[in-house]
Amino acid sequence: MCGIFGVMVSPGCETHPEKLASILKSLFLLSESRGKEASGIALNDNGTVRMLKSGLPASKLVVSDEYLNVLTPLINRDAIEIKTPITIIGHSRLMTNGKNSLNANNQPVNRDGLVAVHNGIIVNDDAIWGGLGSSGKPELDTEAFVALVAAYEAIGEARDVAVGHAFQAVEGNASVLLTAPGGQSDLCAATNNGSLYGWFNEALGLLVFASERYILTQVLLQYVPDKEAAVNIFHVRPGSGICVSAIDLDIKRFEWPAGIVSVSKVPPAVVFQQNVDVIDYSRRDYPDPDSIKRCTRCVLPETFPHIKFDEEGVCNLCLKHEKAKHKSLDILMAQIEPYRSVDGSADCLVGLSGGRDSCFGLHVVKNVLKMNPIAYTYDWGLVTDSARRNISRMCGKLGVEHILISADIPKKRSNVRKNIQAWLKRPSLCMIPIFMAGDKQFYYYAHKLRQQTGVKLFMFGAGNVLERTDFKTGFCGLKGNSGQGVLTQLSKISKFRLAACYALEFLRNPRYINSSLMDSLWAFYSSYILTDDYFYLYHYYPWIEQEVEETLRQEYGWEGASDTSTTWRVGDGTAAFYNYIYYVVAGFTEHDTFRSNQIREGMMSREEAMERVKSDNKPRWESLEHYAKTIGFNLDEALLTIHGMPKLYK
Repeated sequence: MCGIFGVMVSPGCETHPEKLASILKSLFLLSESRGKEASGIALNDNGTVRMLKSGLPASKLVVSDEYLNVLTPLINRDAIEIKTPITIIGHSRLMTNGKNSLNANNQPVNRDGLVAVHNGIIVNDDAIWGGLGSSGKPELDTEAFVALVAAYEAIGEARDVAVGHAFQAVEGNASVLLTAPGGQSDLCAATNNGSLYGWFNEALGLLVFASERYILTQVLLQYVPDKEAAVNIFHVRPGSGICVSAIDLDIKRFEWPAGIVSVSKVPPAVVFQQNVDVIDYSRRDYPDPDSIKRCTRCVLPETFPHIKFDEEGVCNLCLKHEKAKHKSLDILMAQIEPYRSVDGSADCLVGLSGGRDSCFGLHVVKNVLKMNPIAYTYDWGLVTDSARRNISRMCGKLGVEHILISADIPKKRSNVRKNIQAWLKRPSLCMIPIFMAGDKQFYYYAHKLRQQTGVKLFMFGAGNVLERTDFKTGFCGLKGNSGQGVLTQLSKISKFRLAACYALEFLRNPRYINSSLMDSLWAFYSSYILTDDYFYLYHYYPWIEQEVEETLRQEYGWEGASDTSTTWRVGDGTAAFYNYIYYVVAGFTEHDTFRSNQIREGMMSREEAMERVKSDNKPRWESLEHYAKTIGFNLDEALLTIHGMPKLYK
């Protein structure tokens, strides 16, 4: 399992700060044998805690600038002795609960006024959270233990008693090192399975802990001059612990009686304010939606490309917005009349992806426009299973012929994988659309199908003006909105600039020049060169979210995704991944633009939109896992790169 270790020095000890830093590094490197998937450290300098954790192995963490920042109290000392008590705890992780690529799941844990590292697996953390009456269970089981200790301390229990009660309540094996900001750097070390060893030298004013006797012995033989003293190691026995005063390293041993404390009888969870004494050098996993500056009228953040705010905090997109002026349904009826068949034969082709817009569009074409459509799907390998089921529901219920054109799916997925791997070597927000290049032949085959079927009218259930995602071209340097929200209607100069941006990125990152290159060029041709002579349904028929969702669910049993409450983009297998990147790096996603447009159109209040955005932007783990497995890349490695990218927000 994981490796944990700790070091304590008392004021005036004979251990030089540089030697202490060397001992710490050796503990880290030797503990890496117990887990290489993440690492972290917390240094408590007389009550002020400096903390760092990362989804990197210890051997990489200890050479980072962030690690040196944590050790500032040691490496910046000119004196030959340490004058304030210092406690250091560290962790080298073997992943069990929670992804190591997300720092919230790595250690040390900073919760409820306590900082801790833990080795083992607590198997009844669900029951513990239930007993604490806490909503929102974290992935990391360690947090359940820390929350238990904090709850017992909140009702007046001393730390050793609180830790003992917590151990009685947990099921599974656990060894813990725990300290607290704001105090005197005291340390509590305890275990229920004996995976904890310590060494104490009063003359040196030094106390060291490790998960294994071997690790501790190897470190001490390097740095302790008295070889006999170096092997004078004590074992923290199962069912016991020690509390150590940082002032004089006075050790108080304690045990807890046999038996289990019922988790239904634990004290209620206590809400603590963020501890101001913790200086966290770890990268943030996610932006804080409420701390990013946003337009006071819509919800677009300051990280949106080319956004500007006036004196009242209103963004330039809101200031120049004009409410959508839909062409009337009568105009559409008149324009499609020449295409209408008189004998019931097919008279239009309708794009059907399985998403909500295209499904509702098919409903409107068949039941409102009274046309006789053929539904058309281009399956490039990332149409979701739920989208396929929705396509089946719609066509079966409406009695509509369905034509599916399947790409060489293994090849398409291989191309996506190669582009993702290239992108991860030099990540850039402007190149994210290359992940979806493979689906753009949808336009090409729409033209081809019209020739094959003799059906001249192509009705497109896209172009919804609420769903503009101009920030994608904005990250390429383009300013302004595309025509009515349709990417194919970019101006010629905008298309040229977009092509130039992509070409420059290809030169900067030659890994994009792989077997997917022709597919990417074909995608650009299909999107921007082919004639756009499609009828965009929602330029005529107003799109109202409630009407769309209620109609699809009540009349067709349309299904959304199991890992999100939103119904938008759930038919697209790539959406969860690219929106995750935008959210982590830029602090917003497509959902922010969609909800902002709903605000501007008077469909939603800003307050409701903000709450919807917070829900819509939650990571879709089920979809992310499925996408990575389908394409064939390591999601954790990708997440490490994504979270390591410079953030656009403060």
